[in-house]
Amino acid sequence: MTALTENYLDISIANQQLAVIQEGKVICTYPVSTAKNGAGEQMGSGCTPTGWHRIRAKIGDGKPMNSVFIGRRATGEIYSAELAQQFPERDWILSRILWLGGLEPHKNRYGKVDTSWRFIYIHGTPDHLLQGTPESHGCVRMKNADVIELFTKVSTQTRVYIH
Repeated sequence: MTALTENYLDISIANQQLAVIQEGKVICTYPVSTAKNGAGEQMGSGCTPTGWHRIRAKIGDGKPMNSVFIGRRATGEIYSAELAQQFPERDWILSRILWLGGLEPHKNRYGKVDTSWRFIYIHGTPDHLLQGTPESHGCVRMKNADVIELFTKVSTQTRVYIH
């Protein structure tokens, strides 16, 4: 798949960075956090899947910054230090969700490597947890203001290249 003239998102695991590419040019970049277990496609691995994906769903439009999501549904809670103390084991999914679907059969689509059914997202996280290091359970974490801004720049079907 060539991406020289199309619009897409480029996620570098090595650089912990997401770039928005339009007509072959980087128009903006954001810091991210990918999986602490590294790159990989296997279900249950806790790894960030590589290769070509697309945004299959955008979730959270219009919700307040720091809105908490569980199972892709807003809980009505707004993340705070007090809420974090109350639920110390939660993997916080905040503000917006861009749900990814793999495009490469048997690499990141279908069977035990299917990105969609692994529920891999680009999503907000508590800003203080984004330290420029891989810390997620497979998803691509972003600062809340950044993921809200990105949400407005992309549509479903936007391609995403993770490497």
